[in-house]
Amino acid sequence: MAFGFAPPPASDPSHRLGRILESSEWAAAGIPLLSNPRELVSGLYARHAPTLSTAIVGVLQQDGRLAASASFRQRADVADGWELRNGLLARLRRIIPHDLRLRSPARTAVLMYCRGGDGGWTEEDGAWMWGLRDACTLHGLRCGAYITMTPHGWQVLGDGRGGRRPYVGSPVDKLIPEEPEAPSNVAPPRGTGGAATDNLRPTAAC
Repeated sequence: MAFGFAPPPASDPSHRLGRILESSEWAAAGIPLLSNPRELVSGLYARHAPTLSTAIVGVLQQDGRLAASASFRQRADVADGWELRNGLLARLRRIIPHDLRLRSPARTAVLMYCRGGDGGWTEEDGAWMWGLRDACTLHGLRCGAYITMTPHGWQVLGDGRGGRRPYVGSPVDKLIPEEPEAPSNVAPPRGTGGAATDNLRPTAAC
């Protein structure tokens, strides 16, 4: 018996069709809502500065704070949930230990994918959704939000929330306001950087 990332035979197109989640299936899957999607999206964008065909996977702690994230570019001609799952799982294994020992997932994985077009669902998104859900199962994580980012803005698929900024190609240095400089004789307060800054330190980019 073989284990790992080997895909099933590609000769049967029914396998590939089964590795896509429709928009209605995703909306009915009980995906947990993000408490502050704009802050998360802005933080991930500022940290990874993604371009088109870049995927960013992040892992959230139980309190919603980001524990780790990784980004990687995906070939535009790959829209098979199996291969996308393998790519996501490989990055998750690099940035955070699995939680398979737990009875129920304690952490949540989210995915932001940068592509062309508008923010509406596409078959490519359906393949990413399938891949995210399966990667979460294999790594002991809860499946979280799937976010599309285009040159027109970002959209959390399934719950209707989105915004115009950041967008693919937007200036990174304008996303997070600079903190006012503390007086030289006063130590800056601890833990006041906010989720968009403090939570983005454990990061990998591939």
